[in-house]
Amino acid sequence: MSQEFKTFSGISEQIWDLKYRLRDAAGRPVDRTVDDTFRRVAEAAAKVEKGSSKRWADRFHAVMADFAFLPAGRILAGAGTGRDVTLFNCFVMGRIDDDLAAIFDGVKDGALTMQQGGGIGMDFSTLRPKGAPVRSVAAEASGPVSFMDVWDAMCRTIKSAGARRGAMMGTLRCDHPDIEVFIEAKSDPARLRNFNVSVLVTDAFVAAVRSDADWPLVFEGRVFRTVKARALWQKIMRATYDYAEPGVIFIDRVNEQNNLAYCETIAATNPCGEQPLPPYGACLLGSINLAQVVRQPFEADASLDEARLAELTAVAVRFLDNVIDVSRYPLKAQRKEAKGKRRIGLGITGLADALIMLGAGYGSERGRALAQRWMAAIQAAAYEASVELAREKGAFPLFEAKGYLAAPGIVRLETGLRKAIGRHGIRNGLLTSIAPTGTISLLAGNVSSGIEPVFDFRYDRRILAPDGTAQHEVVEDYTHRLFRHLKGREAALPPAFVRAGELAPSAHLAMQAAVQAHVDSSISKTINCPAAISFEDFESIYLEAYALGLKGCTTYRPNPVTGAVLEGIDEAPTSDQVPAPTSDRPPGSPGTITARPARADADIVYMAKPLQREPVLEGYTYKLKWPDSDHAMYITINDITQEGRRRPFEVFINSKNLEHYAWTVALTRMISAVFRRGGDVSFVVEELKAVFDPRGGQWLGGRFVPSLLAAIGEIIETHMINIGFLVPEPGLSPEVLSPGDRRRVEMVTPDPADRGQAAPQALPRKFCPKCNMPSLIVQEGCWLCTSCGFSKCS
Repeated sequence: MSQEFKTFSGISEQIWDLKYRLRDAAGRPVDRTVDDTFRRVAEAAAKVEKGSSKRWADRFHAVMADFAFLPAGRILAGAGTGRDVTLFNCFVMGRIDDDLAAIFDGVKDGALTMQQGGGIGMDFSTLRPKGAPVRSVAAEASGPVSFMDVWDAMCRTIKSAGARRGAMMGTLRCDHPDIEVFIEAKSDPARLRNFNVSVLVTDAFVAAVRSDADWPLVFEGRVFRTVKARALWQKIMRATYDYAEPGVIFIDRVNEQNNLAYCETIAATNPCGEQPLPPYGACLLGSINLAQVVRQPFEADASLDEARLAELTAVAVRFLDNVIDVSRYPLKAQRKEAKGKRRIGLGITGLADALIMLGAGYGSERGRALAQRWMAAIQAAAYEASVELAREKGAFPLFEAKGYLAAPGIVRLETGLRKAIGRHGIRNGLLTSIAPTGTISLLAGNVSSGIEPVFDFRYDRRILAPDGTAQHEVVEDYTHRLFRHLKGREAALPPAFVRAGELAPSAHLAMQAAVQAHVDSSISKTINCPAAISFEDFESIYLEAYALGLKGCTTYRPNPVTGAVLEGIDEAPTSDQVPAPTSDRPPGSPGTITARPARADADIVYMAKPLQREPVLEGYTYKLKWPDSDHAMYITINDITQEGRRRPFEVFINSKNLEHYAWTVALTRMISAVFRRGGDVSFVVEELKAVFDPRGGQWLGGRFVPSLLAAIGEIIETHMINIGFLVPEPGLSPEVLSPGDRRRVEMVTPDPADRGQAAPQALPRKFCPKCNMPSLIVQEGCWLCTSCGFSKCS
């Protein structure tokens, strides 16, 4: 590789500076270079090496220095800083006992864990269903989903270490009496926004679905009611089709194939799903960057250096094992669990890039065979390294040879390795897992994330200077940039350069299945589906995932909820502005600006049947800061085009202020219902603007607005004017009507000139709540901004 080619530049440097660079209390940099960061982390991990810490610090540093081994973000940000933070990304909280005091103890434990930077998972199947008697107080239970709202509110309040927002996974068994309420919970765009949710699907349920059998919904041995299994399955599928949740966890398979099944039972995962964990379970993460292990990229004799891969794996296992002893723990129970089983999650990133370098398409049989070979090599090297560590430092405290060796994953290992485990034990109960690597893959030069295909090879990134001016730079996938560097800008891309939008869902599943065979825990992966996929084809993806032996399945299809409403209201953008005032007088005063229909000759269409919704709509999100409230409101208005005329179709309002929750939901549903009836709906604006608050209005931008509802009406009016549905009265300056920082949900299509062929099917992008660019994508169950590196579990 030419010396002029730099892995660490552009977005990599910005990600490091923003997320991982150590600064003092005054904000001054302590880490001068990224190498200082790697040295800090290496020395922290080596402190537990008695008598040889310098040697191991050098080895740890060496595997990080060229981005071949990438510890997870919590380790990079926290190791060696002296801060009271955990270095673990993944936790599952303790069992939630069906008792009010225990429930709120669980909320407290979750808050303490997120405060130190950990994402958490909880199983709510232990809570009695809605309406069940609570005899001690002669009342009825409110059900598990209502208590999830409590966790959700807590998560909105807690700001995790390093300015990260908390993320949570909530699970419920497929036979719980409230399963249908759970399935439908996230159909409301404002509810459970800090949760990913997954249904725990059992083998018995899948069998019942296939035979269309009855399915009892049970709690503590009592059958509350019986439903048809296939009908319940289709409710899960329809919800996932419509709004991307819930996911599915094949929980019997998770427990069956767990190396530690003899000493634990799993009922939940971390937020992104790659770590099924027992109560108080915790797991460290790290990834080997396969793109840095390829020799002679793009040449006929290109290959992956498997000797170096084995060496990297051995050093990475020791590194992660050491971090178990270095890390702080939010709760004593988490420390006990982590040290008793010494679980680690070593995975990969840059898989798609490595395949491209070898000329193997991601969706090809050769590509899958190579991925499986490489993961098998990592698994074998990891087990060998862990056995050697057991000989040196001792097996994990809860190791029990008979139970451990009987696990299906261990039975499949090579005979000599199994015998070595029987003789010496093993240091780590589980070793491999494939996590989302959104920001660390950007740190490593924007390599492909985890086991995902390359989403796009080139995209434009807008950078704001301190003076408010903007400049643009092209951000490229690592391998695309390397190819152009080695072969020239004019060279045609080989067929192995495949984007995610060019792959069928079955190709995603096949790759996940090929790799899962050599992964102890699980894999965080998103099966991207086109918006136009039929429900029948979509439903078959999940049954195919079960048939292929996967432990779970997550899909993403553009939809009205996650594809149109601003995600993560806690991460709401700060640069949005309320639309500029349309008048300096109160509504109704003489001279107040009004609007009229855009086309005087436009036909008014009155319909008894609502207008039909397209799968993906364009829209804008506006920020409204009402002086009476501590939290802003985010008002999203989506449009359709009817007979060549763009018109509003639906409205959503999000806010952290729960005081307004009920009426804002009611308001948006009623307004949306009116919009969907067609015809002249401009009267909605006038009705809202005429509402006066008896407690008094507020001054906004130097003018009096009589109520919060009137302010919302003015935003809807401004939106109608900006899309051309209404026009202002003559004489109104167009600048007055600017909606400020507008945020459109759109489909971004890669440049077909890059391939010299038709553009592939576009995958959904949304505007990032941090940098305002249309570069927010779904990968491995998380939202990732390809422009600024912002990430959040979906």
